[in-house]
Amino acid sequence: MTQLAWNAKEATVGELAERSGVAPSALRFYEREGLITSRRTTGNQRRYTRDTLRRVAFIRTSQRLGIPLALIRDVLGLLPEDRTPTREDWARISECWRDDLNIRIRTLQRLRDNLADCIGCGCLSLDRCVLSNPGDELAAHGPGPRRLIED
Repeated sequence: MTQLAWNAKEATVGELAERSGVAPSALRFYEREGLITSRRTTGNQRRYTRDTLRRVAFIRTSQRLGIPLALIRDVLGLLPEDRTPTREDWARISECWRDDLNIRIRTLQRLRDNLADCIGCGCLSLDRCVLSNPGDELAAHGPGPRRLIED
């Protein structure tokens, strides 16, 4: 496949896929979902502006953090469409998730710490086990693994 030149203004779907490490089918999906855009040539081929690489990297990283595509789309909608986003633009949208990411970090740390205790316990400590819920007493606090998701 042809590599994307460092000074190329646009990329084909194949070039963008190769450079971003994302399958062409995923790029077409992102476009259908409104996460990225392309223009069409007279031969109906997609052409992506070079800044789409940053958007794809942002999408992939956000997905790895567990952020739903709908939220990613909302935040990407805050970026300018008439120019390449600046550092300030990216900093502004990163603030949208700061609180959510901090909560996710605390939840993951709690899960890591509690599961480390769980692996070696042999179920001898059910009185303090975060996974134990005798009599479903935690149902009164709402659905899900309450001890793992609440502060």
